[in-house]
Amino acid sequence: MDRGWGFLIGLLGAVWLLSSGHGEQQPPETAAQRCFCQVSGYLDDCTCDVETIDRFNNYRLFPRLQKLLESDYFRYYKVNLKRPCPFWNDISQCGRRDCAVKPCQSDEVPDGIKSASYKYSEEANNLIEECEQAERLGAVDESLSEETQKAVLQWTKHDDSSDNFCEADDIQSPDAEYVDLLLNPERYTGYKGPDAWKIWNVIYEENCFKYVSFSFRKIHNTFYSWLEGLCVEKRAFYRLISGLHASINVHLSARYLLQETWLEKKWGHNITEFQQRFDGILTEGEGPRRLKNLYFLYLIELRALSKVLPFFERPDFQLFTGNKIQDEENKMLLLEILHEIKSFPLHFDENSFFAGDKKEAHKLKEDFRLHFRNISRIMDCVGCFKCRLWGKLQTQGLGTALKILFSEKLIANMPESGPSYEFHLTRQEIVSLFNAFGRISTSVKELENFRNLLQSIH
Repeated sequence: MDRGWGFLIGLLGAVWLLSSGHGEQQPPETAAQRCFCQVSGYLDDCTCDVETIDRFNNYRLFPRLQKLLESDYFRYYKVNLKRPCPFWNDISQCGRRDCAVKPCQSDEVPDGIKSASYKYSEEANNLIEECEQAERLGAVDESLSEETQKAVLQWTKHDDSSDNFCEADDIQSPDAEYVDLLLNPERYTGYKGPDAWKIWNVIYEENCFKYVSFSFRKIHNTFYSWLEGLCVEKRAFYRLISGLHASINVHLSARYLLQETWLEKKWGHNITEFQQRFDGILTEGEGPRRLKNLYFLYLIELRALSKVLPFFERPDFQLFTGNKIQDEENKMLLLEILHEIKSFPLHFDENSFFAGDKKEAHKLKEDFRLHFRNISRIMDCVGCFKCRLWGKLQTQGLGTALKILFSEKLIANMPESGPSYEFHLTRQEIVSLFNAFGRISTSVKELENFRNLLQSIH
């Protein structure tokens, strides 16, 4: 009898365990959980959360920004892809067709864009072109007007300014060509292996304030303990570069060559490629950290765009292409976007940067600038021309954003009309700034697409 009761009690206990869920096996993690497990909530060194950025970008900003970037002013970018690598000679050029860049023919670029590298108004541009011609002659001609002589000296001073974070191309070089960014989109080219790893290894190991040795292929927890012990500026520098790297990898995974026939190529989302780059298990926890750094980069560039609004609001400024109606419409759209950005409720506070001892802060800012200039030079060592194009554009765009963040007083003191001598942006800087942010904005949007695609995959 006792044995019967014992069996019955054991049976009832098993039934209770099963009914209460204690005996159930937990469902396996989805691929989406493994990639995005840490990509939520508040970001490090920020008061903003991922969910707020997703809503703001994907539903309020992204559609209008893409429309702006399709306009003539922003689609044509002048670049020198033939500059030699300043660091090593053994560059293996990618011979794949998808690595090639098709430059524009002269008659394909609007005359207004070709006439000057930047444009404020018809009157101001005449002065600027005169200044540029005088600069190319290498002297301030006494026959020039007093105003023109002043402008020559001011722009020369600007070009040598310590506020420039990039080593920009000489767009007057015969090797510099206009490229239609819409016809040469950033996507997977097949450029990989030791040459591609070498670029990123040099960027991380020699230019990210690293004084401890680590392998880029396998970053240990000790590295992150060391990173958290750094000042906010050095942490931010690493996160910016990591975020840029992550954003590029998102683009390559989202526009991947899925199928090729003699009739057409099919590009689309490659889930396997995305998992290899961002899955928490496959990357030993590194992938989700990279995605959080992408959001950090988004906040930095978003903040820069909110700060530079007064520059674009001036009546004399035009997005000049020569088509007056389109130029006016595009400026209106640009200002709508910038006012939308300014309304973002949780902007990054750049005042935490370089806020300590003045002497130390000045040295740190100079180190910050020189490290980033070095990275912009490394882009000339990329063996894939399409990768080089987008690498140069995005580093120049980020460099322009940093220049804006550290020029607050100069922006505040700009004249309401006419050229701004102390602070101005060239057309190259403007095009790279907005296209670089457009790439980050696209990455944030694509993360939503990958989340949905990975939900049902284990």
